[in-house]
Amino acid sequence: VGELLSYCDLSLSLSLSLSLSLSLSLSLSLRGSHAPFTPWNSLFLYSPPHRFGRPGVECYCQHESGAAVIQLQFLINEGALVSALADDSIHLWNLRQKRPAVLHSLKFNRERITFCHLPFQSKWLYVGTERGNIHIVNVESFTLSGYTIMWNKAIELSSKAHPGPVVHISDNPMDEGKLIIGFESGIVVLWDLKSKKADYRYTYDEAIHSVAWHHEGKQFICSHSDGTLTIWNIKSPAKPAQTITPHGKQPKDGKKPEPCKPILKVEYKTTRAGDPYMILSGGLSYDTVGRRPCLTVMHGKSTAVLEMDYPIVDFLTLCETPYPNDFQEPYAVVVLLEKDLVVIDLAQNGYPIFENPYPLTIHESPVTCCEYVADCPVDLIPALYSVGSRQKRQGYSKKEWPISGGNWGQGTQIMLQVLYKLKTAKVFEKTRSKEEKPNTEIVDEDPFAIQLMSWCPDSRMLCVAGVSAHVIIYRFSKQEITTEVLLEVRLQYELNDLESPEGGGYQTPAPPTPSTSPSPQTSGPQTHHSTSSNSSDGIRDNVPCLKVRNSPLKQSPGYQVELVVQLVWVSGEPPQQISSLAINSSYGLVVFGNTNGLAVVDYLQKTVLLNLSTVELYGSNDPYQRQPRSPRKSRQPSGGETPGPQTKSPAKTASGFRGSISRNTSELSEYHHSRHTLKYCICWTAQSVLNGCFTSFCFLPTVLLSVCPPRAALPLDNRDNSFSRSRSSSVTSIDKEAREAITSFYFCETYTRKTDSTLTPALWVGTSLGTVLSISLSMPPAGEQRLLQPVIVSPSGTLVRLKGSILRMAFLDATGSFLPPPSELWYEPNAPANGEERERVRKRRPVSVSPSTSQELNEHQYAVVCSEKQAKVIALPSQTCIFKHNITETSFVLRTDVVQTVPGICVACFCANGHIMTLR
Repeated sequence: VGELLSYCDLSLSLSLSLSLSLSLSLSLSLRGSHAPFTPWNSLFLYSPPHRFGRPGVECYCQHESGAAVIQLQFLINEGALVSALADDSIHLWNLRQKRPAVLHSLKFNRERITFCHLPFQSKWLYVGTERGNIHIVNVESFTLSGYTIMWNKAIELSSKAHPGPVVHISDNPMDEGKLIIGFESGIVVLWDLKSKKADYRYTYDEAIHSVAWHHEGKQFICSHSDGTLTIWNIKSPAKPAQTITPHGKQPKDGKKPEPCKPILKVEYKTTRAGDPYMILSGGLSYDTVGRRPCLTVMHGKSTAVLEMDYPIVDFLTLCETPYPNDFQEPYAVVVLLEKDLVVIDLAQNGYPIFENPYPLTIHESPVTCCEYVADCPVDLIPALYSVGSRQKRQGYSKKEWPISGGNWGQGTQIMLQVLYKLKTAKVFEKTRSKEEKPNTEIVDEDPFAIQLMSWCPDSRMLCVAGVSAHVIIYRFSKQEITTEVLLEVRLQYELNDLESPEGGGYQTPAPPTPSTSPSPQTSGPQTHHSTSSNSSDGIRDNVPCLKVRNSPLKQSPGYQVELVVQLVWVSGEPPQQISSLAINSSYGLVVFGNTNGLAVVDYLQKTVLLNLSTVELYGSNDPYQRQPRSPRKSRQPSGGETPGPQTKSPAKTASGFRGSISRNTSELSEYHHSRHTLKYCICWTAQSVLNGCFTSFCFLPTVLLSVCPPRAALPLDNRDNSFSRSRSSSVTSIDKEAREAITSFYFCETYTRKTDSTLTPALWVGTSLGTVLSISLSMPPAGEQRLLQPVIVSPSGTLVRLKGSILRMAFLDATGSFLPPPSELWYEPNAPANGEERERVRKRRPVSVSPSTSQELNEHQYAVVCSEKQAKVIALPSQTCIFKHNITETSFVLRTDVVQTVPGICVACFCANGHIMTLR
């Protein structure tokens, strides 16, 4: 069975990669040759040679020289590929083996390669150069032939001007002995290979960017730098048969249209049933300032302009036949963008795009964080696949992904499969006015970008933190629900003078008991926000970076919003981004921290349990000398407030917070926008340093807390603090590094004090100054009491200190076996009130993975703590260090984890110098 491989010409483009400055794309189509018109399976390639086929088929290889790839050409039906590099070399690749390899190479020493062309079923490769010459290479021997087309022979003998580099070479579809040669200056030559002379010369006064043939070989089309398309009859070189300006405004007096931006590429594809397709990139009018890059599809009298998210690198049209002298019958367009790959369906009205099955985009990946989970529950992947396959894909083509060639044996690396997609931005309102935009000034690019994730595979609870200082908690459900906002409550509460706490100093208000059936008649929603302001002098106060949707939302099966937490602006100070995040389904708690402190949220009762600065976590045993941070410029108070004095005592604050309670409704209302449902909203107010207070947390009902101001930490001992380095030379970043940030969390059942004899729920906290602290958790009984009685949270002091920021914590039992955090099994949260699932929910108990024998025999545990510099093993409950290892002295650890391997438990570390090491 032979392989029929189609090719396309590619253009140069800038790449954001450090190793390559140019990138491009092309397509490889593959089908069995039993029937000439069976649908093809296709492969997609881009540079560095990276081949995509059907989902699961991916192949990657790289040139040894590291030079940029400027063009790729397939040897059709030979399983080979020719690549042209920016160092003026060409290489022949063998694709018929699992790992593609270079068979031959050829280097040009005196001329720069600008364009290559390999005709269908030909053994001659035409190489155009910057000097305007064309060299012919024998592909079989990969050597130069004696045939060279010189630029001065190709143009008019009377012309003395150089025509410029060769920008296009292609053969006549009906006569492979005729070549079209396009020069940059605007000259096109029809060259006869047999007679070694030019048959016709076509001259236009604008530079040429690309050329495309009509399949009959009687016409060709050129794209120019002034945004025009010229169609030429090959036997009428005097003037173009037709001149088109797709996006130009036609003057009423019949004059030439105003020039537009260059048309970088054009393709001319014919159909049996109707008008041909002209597909082009660029050519927009110069007055369209700020418009996104566009691909234009011209078919008959219709012109469709398709906007892209990123600049277009190249595109190619997928056709039903590889033969250039037959009707092309185009069915899709593959568009390579700077940061993405898009395939457009030409057969459907509106030209929808195909849903991309590949897990990651190419070039610069938009991935901001990754979490790898091994040994998932057996029912987890089928559940995710089930809801993911039924997701409504509005705007996508109904057809299968057209790039479907290859088999699993042709892949050279692991290929991931997308199971489910979740868009967190649907929780928030879109910015509609310029007045709303300044709230996201703390974010350079996308305000919805995900920064951290915490996922519990057993319970399927998911928690994500975004760069706009927001946290969203999701619960998995197989049923579609609709929620609506019923109640909005405001409550103010102040705590003052907490700089010197007594008896532990942790004063936390008792969380209010939530109403099981809130009624709008008992307390109507408030429409005003007394503490939220955007004052006339421009100072923002008590406003979040993003606005949560407050209208009824329909949530599809899958992950549905359970809770939204937002940090807000205070007195013109933006909230600090979240630096650490953890969720525990067994306890029903979410904890997050930043450079100011931490907050513990009960997502079952929708209350804030604990909100403390890092200083208060130490209590009276603070090992650091806290000095006031450098003062900021004075700000005018908003809302009639007066700034507090610059003293050690914190000033009173009046911060509010806004929230909403929602319940599921049995009647599902039609909501045309596919938005996720907001069930609850909590705002955490980061108070300014100028006003002399640390943070204010707001929850529904609103609670206002004023706690200690953040102060720079100076260690009392002489331990190495090189890890608290500033990654930037700016004064702002140095100022931020003076804070002690929360960097790591771990929920566990352990011994919180040296005198403990039984395991109790706890939360371990790691900071940027290398300190590990413990917080005890007193959980109410399971079942209905868990929803009514509050969780008691009490800090227990410092446990251990290391050099460098704490990155990871884990626990082992007395035998050295890994102890994951306690978790709860998944249940259907939207089960009917009289169903078996609802009865199971009522009687469910937290599932603890700690072995019961550990409690009965009072056996010890071991805590493994890893920082940027060190790793320690701590015996519990004695809290003695039984092992310490300095991981690196000249670098620092970027990522670390405690993993189970074949030999046993080990600590895996990835350092900034590129080294990966494991400790046992």
